[in-house]
Amino acid sequence: MRKDRISVLLATPAVALSLALTAGCGANDENASDEPKTATGSLEELAEQAKCDPDVQKHASEELRQANCTTDDGKYILITFATDRGVREWLHEAKPYGGSYLVGRKWVAVGDEKVTEALRGRLGGTVETGSSHHSGGSDDDGGGSTDHEGHEGHEGS
Repeated sequence: MRKDRISVLLATPAVALSLALTAGCGANDENASDEPKTATGSLEELAEQAKCDPDVQKHASEELRQANCTTDDGKYILITFATDRGVREWLHEAKPYGGSYLVGRKWVAVGDEKVTEALRGRLGGTVETGSSHHSGGSDDDGGGSTDHEGHEGHEGS
């Protein structure tokens, strides 16, 4: 009988740990279901999911397609790419200019932070932020201007 008590005592923490781990996994599953699955598809299919009537821009390159969108949340640009690598290369070039980017598989939506967060509820994806140009440092001309046009020579610090 003593052996049975020890078995029960040893089994109880294992069962408790197992239940705790299982309950923890269930909680994570609930949080994961709150976020929409990241959308995929053509420019037109993504625009439909985003509730946008796209103004599609013609590009000579088949590597990307672009549409201007306006919804109740605001204006944004929706861009689709032929490859995921195209997305990363484009973001590498775009992020130094600042902005908010909602990134999915072979697509990016560009708009202000409020718009990209609202779109994330419909399209899923990950919000990425471009470089901040308000680092508190002084401008070369000493004028303290917040007008940041023409960043060709900007290397950051």
